[in-house]
Amino acid sequence: MDITSILVEWFPYLLSGIVATLGLVIASLGLGLLFGLPMALGQIYGSKTVKSLIGIYVWFFRGLPVLVLLFLFFFGIFPQLGMGDLPPFMVAVVVLGLRGAAYQSQIFRGAIMSISEGQMTAARSLGMTQFQAIRYIILPQAVRIALPGWSNEYPTVLTDTAVCYAIGVAEILTRTTQIVAQTYVTMPLYLSAAFLYIILNYAGMKALQYLEKRISIPGFGQGSV
Repeated sequence: MDITSILVEWFPYLLSGIVATLGLVIASLGLGLLFGLPMALGQIYGSKTVKSLIGIYVWFFRGLPVLVLLFLFFFGIFPQLGMGDLPPFMVAVVVLGLRGAAYQSQIFRGAIMSISEGQMTAARSLGMTQFQAIRYIILPQAVRIALPGWSNEYPTVLTDTAVCYAIGVAEILTRTTQIVAQTYVTMPLYLSAAFLYIILNYAGMKALQYLEKRISIPGFGQGSV
């Protein structure tokens, strides 16, 4: 059987791996945003205890390789919590999401700190509470400033999904390896997998760049805050 026939025959199977990979990326980025933004606020406006706890969290998840975290949660933490039957896909989402939150918190933290403290002072002087000032004044600006840096998390998470084959997540690399085991064709199949990652990376970054342009405000940027 020639290479083209093999690729055509196995493409639907590989396509389901693309769906799993994108699912991992989207869910992980969403979970990272859900936890990362509050942690950024906690590091700036929280008490000394809150800042210390968040600092430990960031240090832990940024200091360990993705593969170590996957094994730690899949074989250790979740089984100890009575969640050993959790699907590998869900474990991967949690690990990548929690790790992403550590990085995203620093992106949003830098964006928030780049905004002049005078804006908070002015908002408070107008009768706003700190929460209202953060919600209506600080965050809308910080999100726009942080978006370029946050967008860089997409290719990072995308490449990290390839490591999830180690716990049995049926993403692109896992399915490619399974096809290789069936067909004994190596280089063309792995090159095809690499091509898929490049396409997904390019398409995702283009979409995020479009989003960045859509929410940008003319004349607003780092030089104007």
